[in-house]
Amino acid sequence: MIKRYKKTFLLLFQLLVAPLFFTGCSHAEETITPFISDGCSGFPDGTLQQQALWQRCCVIHDKSYWMGGSYEQRLAADEALKVCVEEVGEAEIAQLMLAGVRVGGTPYLPTSFRWGYGWPYPRGYKSLTDKQSKLLLEILKNN
Repeated sequence: MIKRYKKTFLLLFQLLVAPLFFTGCSHAEETITPFISDGCSGFPDGTLQQQALWQRCCVIHDKSYWMGGSYEQRLAADEALKVCVEEVGEAEIAQLMLAGVRVGGTPYLPTSFRWGYGWPYPRGYKSLTDKQSKLLLEILKNN
């Protein structure tokens, strides 16, 4: 008798409840907010003399963070930020910024500057599909 109820429950779960989970995930996958950047996210965009000295580096970095992706892609984005800031002559600032983004940019906090912030929270580290990559690059090209 218990076996029959268990079988019925599993069938009902498969037919009624499970599709709700997959529908929600599928919809979230296709929904991304428009790209926005706040520059260096609470960190100065430059020096007192050159107030936007490394701001371009932060905006490029924000584009990667908005898109999200794998853990390895985040490491590459953070390293690219460091190199960009070093190239404007600020090696010490670059090290400080790298430390900040490694700690503060985790995808597991619901911040406006987390890894994958364009996607609904929580996304975590998730590689982009080819379709998503093309869509995001098209959005950035028109931005």
